[in-house]
Amino acid sequence: MAGKKQFDMDTALDAAMIQFWHAGYADTSLDDLSRATGLNRSSIYSSLGDKDTLFLRCLDRYAARYGGKYDAALADAACDAVAAVRAFFDVTLDRIADPDLPDGCLVAQSAMGIPVLSPAVAAHTERALGAQCQRLRTALKAGGMSDGDADAFAVHAAAVNQSLAVMSRSGASPAQLRAVVGVTVDALAQALPARAQAARRSM
Repeated sequence: MAGKKQFDMDTALDAAMIQFWHAGYADTSLDDLSRATGLNRSSIYSSLGDKDTLFLRCLDRYAARYGGKYDAALADAACDAVAAVRAFFDVTLDRIADPDLPDGCLVAQSAMGIPVLSPAVAAHTERALGAQCQRLRTALKAGGMSDGDADAFAVHAAAVNQSLAVMSRSGASPAQLRAVVGVTVDALAQALPARAQAARRSM
């Protein structure tokens, strides 16, 4: 109908995601979501679901959007795992540097709030964190690390990645964040050749 405002699901979900990302799940009210999306409460419920349902949709949206970028960054790990992990961290650093996005990371922020989240939302957040470790583990194994070393370094790299989001929220400068990444990437550069040589000697 002419003159009638059209509802766009993607726009509404992006607005809700940004609201949750900016304020966190616990500190986002339905009124906040209404202002962010331009929808009244009844429209939010009918179109997007209750707060938990909407948050899960936003978390999935966030994980898919940035997960795809992380996967692309790690795609060449078999050829150069160090460059791939550096590119992985670059995805996070570029997101943090984007002035149009809130500081930090929606997954990291949600993980810190797990004690006050509903069981369904907490479990979903834990799965998102697990997916981050898994993509790193797969890439590191492709790059020549043993299963045990890849497991340990994947957890470490995922923890560093989440810490960048926390540090950015607390005012760390881009140079400080890149320095943190540099230490991790340098450690990987030193570890990979030694592991690969040991593996070749054992064959």
